[in-house]
Amino acid sequence: MSHSCKHKYKIVIFFQSLPSIKSIDNARCLLLLGDSVTTDHISPAGSIARNSPAARYLAARGLTPREFNSYGSRRGNDAVMSRGTFANIRIVNKMSPTVGPRTTHHPSGDVMDIFDAADRYAAENVPLIAVVGKDYGSGSSRDWAAKGPYLLGIKAVIAESFERIHRSNLVGMGIIPLQFMGENAETLGLTGSERFTINVPENVAPGEVIDVQVDTGKSFQVKVRFDTEVDLTYFRNGGILNYMIRKML
Repeated sequence: MSHSCKHKYKIVIFFQSLPSIKSIDNARCLLLLGDSVTTDHISPAGSIARNSPAARYLAARGLTPREFNSYGSRRGNDAVMSRGTFANIRIVNKMSPTVGPRTTHHPSGDVMDIFDAADRYAAENVPLIAVVGKDYGSGSSRDWAAKGPYLLGIKAVIAESFERIHRSNLVGMGIIPLQFMGENAETLGLTGSERFTINVPENVAPGEVIDVQVDTGKSFQVKVRFDTEVDLTYFRNGGILNYMIRKML
């Protein structure tokens, strides 16, 4: 069998079996955000700042600053767009001492660009979550507002409430939307330095209430915002793209 045939065979085998739903164990919080975080805060947009991770990526490939252009011109480049996710200069991450696209890596305590922290967590094999407030994902629908967090390694978003279309887009990327049950990060005393274990049952149902355990000894409940059986089907497949590929096969 040729190398290309073996490669295609492995791809077919991968997509023929559904992955099992697993709990998210000992996840770190990449972002701790407040209310009304819009898709403009999340999605890469505008010119590429010269001191950003995307700029460093392009410069390492021989481009000069005048050639960086905008995220819109590079929306087909996942390496650039993932580095531009949450790169809005006005984003307020409570895990950063300053306004802008920064966060604190734990347990080191190093403050760094959001992408760089996500990249370090990936190297450490640590899953990530985001904890946010009300109306997460409001504003115009942008596909990269869900694609970007997925590429950063975010497995779940815990919010007080979601914008309807963005919630659906998260499911389509295989990210679990979870909703607080009358509590929030402030009332629970969350700082973003904790580790979270989200107990997702293998037979999870739309709207099911599940437990989130924190390494500080606290625990709280969240509602799984799979609102339909279709949502659950997409998630079981690892997202809508994987679902469509399996359907075609």
